[in-house]
Amino acid sequence: MAENPKQLGAYGERYAAAWLELQGWYVLERNWRTRFGELDIIMLDPKHTVVFVEVKTRRSTRQGLPQEAVTSNKQANLRHAALAWLHEVDHRISNNGLRFDVITNIVGRKEVSTRHIKEAF
Repeated sequence: MAENPKQLGAYGERYAAAWLELQGWYVLERNWRTRFGELDIIMLDPKHTVVFVEVKTRRSTRQGLPQEAVTSNKQANLRHAALAWLHEVDHRISNNGLRFDVITNIVGRKEVSTRHIKEAF
């Protein structure tokens, strides 16, 4: 399992993408970087909505809930990054809208507790 925070974050992103794929979602892009920061996962949901998914993974809630790390500043940066992604010619796909979701993972010794917050901001 993950030894450090970076590895834990990468594990959480892989887990979230696989979890959503099992529900019929399709990965468009992972770890897309801009000057505004990184978009963790960009997916197409079964209703053909482009969803920008921010993933937060923790080992416990001792430091607060994972979604609390998606601050208003973080949200603004994600919006700017999403606009940059959408402006790329390769990313112009037919869709039924856009939204921002947050997936939180609490990784225990034997299981992962996942929460999907749709339309998080």
